[in-house]
Amino acid sequence: MPADIVGSMIIEADEHGAKGFQFQPGPIFANLVLADEINRATPKTQSALLEAMQERTVTSGNTTHELEAPFLVMATQNPIEMEGTYPLPEAQLDRFLMKILVLYPSRQDLKSHRGTNYSFATRLRSTGSGPRCDMQLKAACRDVLVAGHVQDFAIDLVMATQPGTPYAHELATKYIRYGSSPRGAQALVECGRVLALMQGRLNLSSDDIRKIAPAVLRHRIILNFDAHADGQTPETILTRIIASVTTAAAAVK
Repeated sequence: MPADIVGSMIIEADEHGAKGFQFQPGPIFANLVLADEINRATPKTQSALLEAMQERTVTSGNTTHELEAPFLVMATQNPIEMEGTYPLPEAQLDRFLMKILVLYPSRQDLKSHRGTNYSFATRLRSTGSGPRCDMQLKAACRDVLVAGHVQDFAIDLVMATQPGTPYAHELATKYIRYGSSPRGAQALVECGRVLALMQGRLNLSSDDIRKIAPAVLRHRIILNFDAHADGQTPETILTRIIASVTTAAAAVK
């Protein structure tokens, strides 16, 4: 139930025996929330996450509770089993910054899998401690410079996915029912900044946007019937759209 996620009001007695309602926080009150196979939750339960993921708050009764920063939700979907699963609403999908496809591991991955967890945990401990370190890293990413033509490129890329607009790509007009929302452009810039910083640069480039665009946009476009009938996927469509959109600097050359 939604109360199992966000929390609920319970009756408690104080030291004098007087009883009253007290808010009992749910597991959503954490810095990192891991939701395994989120599509097994009912739509009513999934909707309980919307306020937390967008506003970073939880409302119970007449009281709104602030979630502690940083707040991050990571969730998995089961794409194979259909029994007992529910498709995530578009409004909830749009609140996820990225969608990562987990494919079959390679032979090398399988051979080295035994020691992966230990080495990864060791690296995590060496990066810093607690929310303070996370907030410092977040602030550093916000300092990455975004040139005007790179920002325009992110916007053009999002608008190319929106059918029925003058900027729509021909594939969007033919195969996409709903294109990316404005959150898509924001996510392209935010994720691109992180990628640039990971590569030791303090400026965002168009190539950064291209690299992270599939992960940012694949869950933000909704395909129509013709796309499914012709065997199209978000990957096949986005690959061609991303390749067709050029930056203003490249267009001048």
